[in-house]
Amino acid sequence: MPDLDVRHSATDLHRHSTPRRARRITSSTRHFVRHYVEMVVAMFLGMAVLGVPAGWALGAVGSSWSELNTDAPALMLLAMAVTMTVPMVGWMRYRGHGWRANTEMSASMLVPTFTAMALLQASVVDDIGLLLVVEHVAMLLGMLGAMLLRPAEYTHRHAEAHVDLQMAA
Repeated sequence: MPDLDVRHSATDLHRHSTPRRARRITSSTRHFVRHYVEMVVAMFLGMAVLGVPAGWALGAVGSSWSELNTDAPALMLLAMAVTMTVPMVGWMRYRGHGWRANTEMSASMLVPTFTAMALLQASVVDDIGLLLVVEHVAMLLGMLGAMLLRPAEYTHRHAEAHVDLQMAA
């Protein structure tokens, strides 16, 4: 009977016990996740960067963000959504996404905003802090939902489309 060597290193055991597929993240998954993260970063940078001139404009008419929060919270919700949506759309266009994808992604941002505004107007929810949290969570989930409805749009590079957009301009 042949002598069987049953000694294995921990690396060998791990290599044979974990399927290769489970350890490898596909490039399409990386593109999908990267796209989502890029949109979230663009939204929050936009809110910070565009919030400054919006604050100046409010100051020019004798108001402020804090006054909007108390006196016109629906307008504050809308202004915040716009300052997040505009840069996100700009980034998506830069990355080569078409108007259809941009419209869907904008809807994923604005529908929760209009819903929050309606809840506020109907006095269903009066806590603006709670509405802001719910609105932002709904936006993030809406974006993910829009991406999952059209995964082919978000699972590949758009560099070629970006070059086409530059040439068309």
